[in-house]
Amino acid sequence: MSTDSTISTLNGLIKTTLDSVKGFRDAAKDAESTQFSSMFADFARERSEAATALQAEVRRLGGDPEDDSSFLAAAHRTFMDLKQAFTGKDDKAVVQEVERGEDYIKGKFQDALSNADLDPTSRGVVERAYQSVQAGHDRVSALKHSMG
Repeated sequence: MSTDSTISTLNGLIKTTLDSVKGFRDAAKDAESTQFSSMFADFARERSEAATALQAEVRRLGGDPEDDSSFLAAAHRTFMDLKQAFTGKDDKAVVQEVERGEDYIKGKFQDALSNADLDPTSRGVVERAYQSVQAGHDRVSALKHSMG
């Protein structure tokens, strides 16, 4: 894979990850339940760290890293749906929306990792960020299932 292609892939992941950070920060502010508020704040912090690592990798490759969320199409809809769920104050609906967002970001990372031409060092950075995404996804999924 060319360096430009790797940088483009990384920047796409950065945008999605920053979308996630913004969504979780908003969710933490809007959550009625303290449990959800602190969990979403933790997710936002973890995703921010993942985005920082991806940005550092883009710089290492000589590129200009994304530094703002995109709020394009699916990610934007996901987090707007999340805000709507909070308006209804239905914890189960909120958790379902968060899980949808987690499915979205998890898919983006899986797509990047399935690219055999990704720069080997960059792949390691993406894999570490993906571990955080996977852990977040699993925690939300377990929470959803515990709610019945």
